[in-house]
Amino acid sequence: MEQKENQIVRMKGITKKFPGVTALSNVDFELEKGTVHALIGENGAGKSTLIKTLMGVYGDQYEGQIFIDGEEVKITGPIQARELGMLAIYQDITLAGHLTVGENFFLGSLQKKGVLIDWNRVYRETGEILEDLGIQVNPRSILNDLTVAQQEMVSIAKAVKEQAKVVIFDEPTALLTDEDTKILFSIIGKMKEKGIGIIYISHRMEELFEVCDKATVLKDGEYVGTKQISETTEEELVSLMVGREVTDMYQIEHVKPGEEVLRVEGITKKGVCENISFKLHKGEILGLFGLVGSGRTETIRTLFGAERFDSGTVYMEGEKVEIKSPRDAIARGIGFLPENRREQGLCLALDITTNINLATYDAISKGIHINIRKEKEIAEQYKDKIKIKTPSIQQKIRNLSGGNQQKVVISKWLCRNSKIFIFDEPTVGIDVLAKREIYRLLEELVKQGNSIILISSYLPEVLGLADRLIIFHEGKTMGEISSEELRKCEHNDLETRAILAASGIKNDSKGEEGYGIG
Repeated sequence: MEQKENQIVRMKGITKKFPGVTALSNVDFELEKGTVHALIGENGAGKSTLIKTLMGVYGDQYEGQIFIDGEEVKITGPIQARELGMLAIYQDITLAGHLTVGENFFLGSLQKKGVLIDWNRVYRETGEILEDLGIQVNPRSILNDLTVAQQEMVSIAKAVKEQAKVVIFDEPTALLTDEDTKILFSIIGKMKEKGIGIIYISHRMEELFEVCDKATVLKDGEYVGTKQISETTEEELVSLMVGREVTDMYQIEHVKPGEEVLRVEGITKKGVCENISFKLHKGEILGLFGLVGSGRTETIRTLFGAERFDSGTVYMEGEKVEIKSPRDAIARGIGFLPENRREQGLCLALDITTNINLATYDAISKGIHINIRKEKEIAEQYKDKIKIKTPSIQQKIRNLSGGNQQKVVISKWLCRNSKIFIFDEPTVGIDVLAKREIYRLLEELVKQGNSIILISSYLPEVLGLADRLIIFHEGKTMGEISSEELRKCEHNDLETRAILAASGIKNDSKGEEGYGIG
């Protein structure tokens, strides 16, 4: 790999070892000015390790060479990486939330007028940068008062302000709406025009073809190859990532739904949801779709007892029930896999064994004494059954990939003998192969007679997996797509109808009162 005139970064033969593990083995990577270069691979492929090596997280504890603007450097820490013009924007915003946008922009270098801070200049210059990038945010706003999307845009603008040569995006659209994603891509286009090199990490393959110029594939810590986006296909990239051809992502076997297991009538919670009613049957995957703020998750949290609703009725197997807390829901066989699995579904500091047994300790304990043998047996059983990739059940959860963390949450509810599984955005931040494994688990669950409520903001996923689909908008249900339509209609047409309904836009073709959903 020869040094090119417009290259900003060149990594050659990078090898990084941890005790007992070679995370990277002789990996090459290059980034050119004004180019968006995707770095892709399954969880555990080495993407994060390569980026952390470039950003100085591991100091000089690596083998190989790194060149910045043609000059070889040994990056010994994050401060040096920043001085070399490299910034990383992660899913977790690292700005000071209690300060204003302008204060964050000039943190550590506030402009002064004599001995006083020149606040007018701080906010004027901040506003100019934001305006130049097309970001509609008040420089005087407190960061914590902004949406997640706006905070991410502020992080990007700050990188431009600091004249970064290289900006790394790690799953930048994971928490963004479709509209926010369009804004992000527009900003990335402007960064390219300024000659900034961008490393783009995402599990959403369709995004690569919209925003990236090149893609480098890693597998098991090794370099597989680099492709021009214009000269490849999604199928080819996925095949390179997993080492084999991947068939239809959402092709699962559906079973004929049985008797009613859950019925919700008129659930209302002021400011959250209004008059929500639906049914769930044995062996059925019921999809819930809506845009951010539609009330899907909030409604389901009331069903699980995490929040109290003001009015409405819940029936399970025809019997009226009261679910006042998650404990009540768990006792009735409902398992909830939350969107934010790291904070709400897992104890990251604890090991796999403890996390799998979290909902079952009352069944394997006598008083304060836990049956340690049974605890380990359950953990080993589900590690093997769900194919959790780990050297040991004593491994800390924080050290697992996103896909394997999700499998641990599923195991927690399986060993509790749950019958109704609520999956809220189950594949956010999970690679292609792990997604397929999660989909196979959903298939097995319904084959065994369980029922699933699947919440997803990614239409191809929920259209492909669900037996029925209910659309939410501003706390109300806008209609339903039947199983017959899901299996027979073109998904492009269904996507259009679902987006219209989720946006609250009436579809004239369905009549004056119709939202495009039957």
